[in-house]
Amino acid sequence: MRNKSILHIAPQNFAGMPMDFVLMHRKHGYKSNLITLYKESSDFESDIKINLKLPTGKIANFYRSKKFIKKSSSLNNSIDISFKYYKQNLFEKIFFTYRDWKNKKIIEEFITKYKLEDFDIYHFDGGMDLFRDFRFAKNIKSKGKKIVSCYFGSDLRIRGIFKEMEELSDLNLTVEFDHTKIHPNINYIFFPFNCDNVQPKEKLNLNLKIIHSPTNRLFKGTEKILKVIDKLKKNFKFEFILIENTPRNKLLEIKRECDLAIDQIGGLFGGSGYGKNSIENFSMGLPTITEFTEDYLDFLPENPFITANENTLYDVIANIINNPEILIEYSKKSVNWLKKYHSYESVNQQLISLYKKYNIL
Repeated sequence: MRNKSILHIAPQNFAGMPMDFVLMHRKHGYKSNLITLYKESSDFESDIKINLKLPTGKIANFYRSKKFIKKSSSLNNSIDISFKYYKQNLFEKIFFTYRDWKNKKIIEEFITKYKLEDFDIYHFDGGMDLFRDFRFAKNIKSKGKKIVSCYFGSDLRIRGIFKEMEELSDLNLTVEFDHTKIHPNINYIFFPFNCDNVQPKEKLNLNLKIIHSPTNRLFKGTEKILKVIDKLKKNFKFEFILIENTPRNKLLEIKRECDLAIDQIGGLFGGSGYGKNSIENFSMGLPTITEFTEDYLDFLPENPFITANENTLYDVIANIINNPEILIEYSKKSVNWLKKYHSYESVNQQLISLYKKYNIL
């Protein structure tokens, strides 16, 4: 494996997860790179950037919102086999054909400059190719290269699976538990995180500081959380920090001064658990409240989360305010769990096992 090279291809460095995989590979002695298609909307570091412009005008945003609402509403009902494959309408076919034609020269220059056809293993994050007609993936597959599709967020929930990539892929990965119910042949993997300098908290603020930092209010159930916080303020003394649209470094500084975080409660994908936000909380010993479905809780081993839903959140926080010392214990559990399941060492072992199982190595 040490002689193998791994290329990650992603629309953007979503929450920094694609780059975390690359850094994990490198730490274990493999050559690895990340190439992203579009200009970053966040300040997570990236690697090779094509920096194409992602349509963000009123028409593009309206179209995305319309599709999002339509698809997300279906998730509250049954998910059948028809949902699993992305269906392209006439407008999208014309648009993406034009986009591939327009970007062809730029992308091919990057392929040549960075020798992108010379890697051994290819991770297509979100199951997306450099081109919407999957010409790059088809080309490297014809050369005997191994293909991995890795899903990080709402790609399966909202968009669905690209049938072309599904037929090319040797291994399908996800870091989202609910994806295992949507995709018929997918493997769950904890996403990697650099745990070199994580430490639990040793002391708390005199008045507890509670933080909620949503990237998307609808996903995180922010309005429901704020209603509970308003009720709590009438009976308890604490500081609540709602922080949005803030540079990541500044956000991390603020989090370090807090005692408790609320990730998501009653969000659009109710009970969807946790993501990079919670893991960053754990890395600084910050206990985190979030909502899980019962089967997700059963699936997660030894999980250190403080669980709640919109009906229990008030009582959960009230109990913590009355017994703040329990946060020190949760902080220790959070750090230990993070190291055990999300460290580069742990995730690398899990990934190598899957590579071997699916004959990628």
